[in-house]
Amino acid sequence: MVHADARDVVSYYAQQPAPPAAAEGPILVVQADGKGVPIVRETPAEAQVRLGKGEKLTHKKEAVVTGIYTVAPNVRTPEAIVTSLFHPTAARAPAATLPPWAAPQHKQLWATLAGKDVALARLAAQVAARDGAHIQHRVALTDGAEALQTRMQTHCPTFTLVLDFIHADEKLWDVANSLFGEQAPERNPWVEQHTHQLLTGQTAQVVADLRRLAQAAQRTPTQQATLTKVADYFEHNLPCMQYDAYLAKGWPSASGVIEGACRHLVKDRCELSGMRWTPDGVENLLGLRAVAENGDWGAYHQFRKQQRHLRLYGVPLPTQRVLEEQALTPPARTIQTAPARRLYVLPRKTASQHQDEQRKRVA
Repeated sequence: MVHADARDVVSYYAQQPAPPAAAEGPILVVQADGKGVPIVRETPAEAQVRLGKGEKLTHKKEAVVTGIYTVAPNVRTPEAIVTSLFHPTAARAPAATLPPWAAPQHKQLWATLAGKDVALARLAAQVAARDGAHIQHRVALTDGAEALQTRMQTHCPTFTLVLDFIHADEKLWDVANSLFGEQAPERNPWVEQHTHQLLTGQTAQVVADLRRLAQAAQRTPTQQATLTKVADYFEHNLPCMQYDAYLAKGWPSASGVIEGACRHLVKDRCELSGMRWTPDGVENLLGLRAVAENGDWGAYHQFRKQQRHLRLYGVPLPTQRVLEEQALTPPARTIQTAPARRLYVLPRKTASQHQDEQRKRVA
């Protein structure tokens, strides 16, 4: 049933027109990430008393999730970002003084097991359909996975690649946990200071500080490895970490849209307890879930019925009103005219008949 329902998902989106330029925002944003899906093994795994290092009972295949939308600029300051992250209960400006937050427009999500190249080629086709003179900025948001970044630049060469800030900030927490311990109160002010440096365009200074800390005599080998790893990560992604410029332009700097899609589009359905999927089965399911997430459920199934009717009978499906509409529409009132009344004329009585009636009354 899922296979039959998902048969026309690709063709539905292929014929769907791009949103009108007047309804789009000036910033075109693309995002991509991956999420593992447990797959049925082609050959059963051999029973083992104890798994070795790196061995797992489940076998997963990556579902590549992509998203595209437009948005108006949301200008923020580094201080506002730091306050929201480290002082969430601090007093904020009254809601009346805050500018309205621009929400994503015409967001469209997709997920596939066909690989990064196939997913990003489809994303590039969507970009080509929605790009135009009304688009002023083009932003591509990813995490630090080099394979994904490389393919994103290949398929969307006109986009500015931005490293998701939340991934970058998590690296600072890794360093703080290594230096001070996971429960130490010194972690928060250290991470807050270096977060502010990242947001104000001082990433190169942060890299220098991390390398200096790694060379200190009192560092353990584990601390040195963590500091060096994070410093190398920031240095490699330095061109994608110009957060001061991104904030000033109102660009998005976090990939929350695609992180959320990985959870509610893929994980919440495909990683329930004990679930294993065949590649074809989960591909069809992800297509239908993408249709639902994009708000196209009713329109898609109408298109699917039309395509099925055309395949079976070779003629288009006649236009029909849906049953719910027919049930809610009151029937048309008809005015019924009464039939014409037939008049009966009694014949006149003769004189002899009158005389007979008088005799009866006298008698």
